[in-house]
Amino acid sequence: MSSDYIPKEVFEETLLQFLDPIRPFLDDPAVSDIMINGPFQIYVEKKGQLHLTKARFETREALVAALRNAAQYVGKHIDELKPILEGRLPDGSRIEAVLPPAAPDGPCVSIRRFFKETLTVQKLVNFGAMTPDVAQALQALVVSKLNVLVAGGTGSGKTSMLNALSSYIPEGERVVVIEDSRELQLQREHICMLEARPPDPRGRGEVTIRDLFRATLRLRPDRIVVGEIRAGEALDLVQAMTSGHGGCMATLHATYPRDTMTRLETMSMMSDIEMPLAAMRIQLASAVNIICQVSRLQDGSRKITHITEVLGFDPEKGTYLMEDIFVRQYHGFDEKGAILSDIVPTGYIPRCQAQLHEHGCDLPAVVYDAAKQNGHGQRSPHHYG
Repeated sequence: MSSDYIPKEVFEETLLQFLDPIRPFLDDPAVSDIMINGPFQIYVEKKGQLHLTKARFETREALVAALRNAAQYVGKHIDELKPILEGRLPDGSRIEAVLPPAAPDGPCVSIRRFFKETLTVQKLVNFGAMTPDVAQALQALVVSKLNVLVAGGTGSGKTSMLNALSSYIPEGERVVVIEDSRELQLQREHICMLEARPPDPRGRGEVTIRDLFRATLRLRPDRIVVGEIRAGEALDLVQAMTSGHGGCMATLHATYPRDTMTRLETMSMMSDIEMPLAAMRIQLASAVNIICQVSRLQDGSRKITHITEVLGFDPEKGTYLMEDIFVRQYHGFDEKGAILSDIVPTGYIPRCQAQLHEHGCDLPAVVYDAAKQNGHGQRSPHHYG
């Protein structure tokens, strides 16, 4: 019998029975990731720290059967010839699996938990991920329709940060969201959610992020939000940013602000649009206004490390011009091994200040206080190659 005729609830319960050894972790709100290295070694992440569990699947075949069931749940097929699965579990959690022989000791599986409870800005402030001043600055930058990239490494909290920042989008605006796999829970009412789709086993029905992007431009968006930039769609987003679609937001993988721009450049070059590199770099630098850099620190905590303004590109030196508005400073460890740090204004007053004022917004007083104290104001920007 095809799974199309099985009631969804029955199918979900069957899948969860196959996943019984890890069911307690799927039900535990403290677990953010589940990592399975073959049937007998299962790790979980709690509060940014990895813990080896006593859970195990009875045999490798039992784990493979669970993964085949998970693949069937999302309308895919996984075997030795197609050993990689990207999909979602019934609760929305993201699953990535690689079968032998591609994973000789496997299967190797990672499950990123999906939390129905959305992290708000206030919760991120309470967790110490940002301060009320940084939250106020980000609110002004988002409301004023600056283009913001949320960048960070794997598991750094990019999606959670983008979800939180979406609460600052004014209610009257229409937001079109493009995702590879649905993860964002934007805290807005007027939202059009679009999701890419892989081809079926016969190669039919594929809908790429780039396909969705072309459709988006005709859906009358006030803002475009891209869950994660991964490839050539980067240039589509950049061209939307520079053609009057202000207030775009997206996430991408990069560790420092300077890496964020070079990574965006690399992905833009994957596009089939022919453009001289010099022209592309100038367009990138004018498209991206703000980088909100997030990181998972050594103690497992997730924090904003930089709020950086992108000011342009210097063709002579071949470098992007940027200046940090806020930067995190580190002060060692406390007695429990937690990293002591705070995020403070650098004293730089961003050039986008005029656009903030046009939208009736302003930066928090600490930014101006730091500028007076440091005697900075709008200083010459740094060059990042």
